[in-house]
Amino acid sequence: MFAVLAVPVCIAIGILFYMYVLGNPSNFQGGNPENSPVPEGIGKWFGTVYHGGVVVPILISVLLICLTFVIERFLYLSKAKGKFSGSELVRKVQYHLANKNVDAALAECDKQRGSVGNVLKAGLRKYKEMISNNELDTDQKILTIKNEIEETTALELPMMEKNLVFLSTIASVATLLGLFGTVLGMIKAFSAMSTGGAPDSAQLALGISEALINTALGIGTSAIAIIMYNYFTTNIDGITYAIDESGFTLTQSFAANHK
Repeated sequence: MFAVLAVPVCIAIGILFYMYVLGNPSNFQGGNPENSPVPEGIGKWFGTVYHGGVVVPILISVLLICLTFVIERFLYLSKAKGKFSGSELVRKVQYHLANKNVDAALAECDKQRGSVGNVLKAGLRKYKEMISNNELDTDQKILTIKNEIEETTALELPMMEKNLVFLSTIASVATLLGLFGTVLGMIKAFSAMSTGGAPDSAQLALGISEALINTALGIGTSAIAIIMYNYFTTNIDGITYAIDESGFTLTQSFAANHK
């Protein structure tokens, strides 16, 4: 539901921002958006971006979508990391299991409150259940614990990777949209030079300005999306490694302490 609502809301905000903030008459000489931007102040920059053409509100909307999902993923992954690192949790669990204190290990998982803690907690519950199980042999018990960890991991990982597809898509699409706006601006610039007489310098400058504004917005949005996508995938890889380490710890501990 978040993705379904976020995209149209960002598009609406982008269009409204373009029309009523960038296109505010106070940003232009004589209060007319058709005129040049005011010579100084924030209005100069707003008016200049407004003259970037019809692709500008689309690029602004894409930038807002990018920032929205960056914030959403940042908040979720901050929660997924937990109160302390997964590696530290694994070390604490190893210590408690070496002392055959499964309840203390479970308490550490509750304190961590992250994805690693969730996976370890599920594995430890199955670990505790297998200790008192007299029907299965050691190999079957270890396999049961391993399967429990894999099932819980299969539920955790998709939630961490959720919505990253928006950032990877924006990384490519924003650049293409910027280039599309650039082409439109260059068409306008060359049209000003094809009048047959002296080129219209004002229209020529406007066309080049439109091209560069779209290029800047497209490249800037794409850069943010690429950087944040790589940042999030690196964090997810770190959490995944800690989850794999935790699964190995549980199975090895059970094999060593409960033959």
